[in-house]
Amino acid sequence: MDEIMAAAEIADYLGVSRQRVAVLVDRADFPEPIAHLSVGRIWRTSEVREWAARRPNRIQEDEKR
Repeated sequence: MDEIMAAAEIADYLGVSRQRVAVLVDRADFPEPIAHLSVGRIWRTSEVREWAARRPNRIQEDEKR
């Protein structure tokens, strides 16, 4: 079974605010959610980690702008 993340877990993993996650997940290059639940969208953990690995240091830099 795949591990999954919601916005709160993504924020913790990336070290950014939930508000920043709301912006990041709407980017064209961010992985598509695998489901839309009553608690919100969820993503595969592996896909979020791969996406973050391709953007070293840029996630926090983007937040400061």
